[in-house]
Amino acid sequence: MAKLGFSIQDELRERMKLYRIYSPMTQKELAEKSGVSERSISRFENGEDISLSNFAKLLRSLGLENNLLLLVPDQKDRPSFYLEQPKVRARSRKKSAKQTFKWGDEK
Repeated sequence: MAKLGFSIQDELRERMKLYRIYSPMTQKELAEKSGVSERSISRFENGEDISLSNFAKLLRSLGLENNLLLLVPDQKDRPSFYLEQPKVRARSRKKSAKQTFKWGDEK
């Protein structure tokens, strides 16, 4: 949860910056690894916005790309997702008049 007085963006910026620092990786190294300019990384860490694609590149470079998918859960992972699907009607087999029900012990 974001700290009081922090927006979600501020919290993400701070966490990403600390994760980069403790990796340890400089802004220049992250720029080379991610393909995002060093200036964009610096601006991001100092409170400016970056594009979602650049943010995803930074996550990938830090090995955090799977965490991005946690933000919006996959609805197919819910068991109820499959219950809500329209049911396909199966064709019924017509029973012939010759077939009668028999218990298992009858001849």
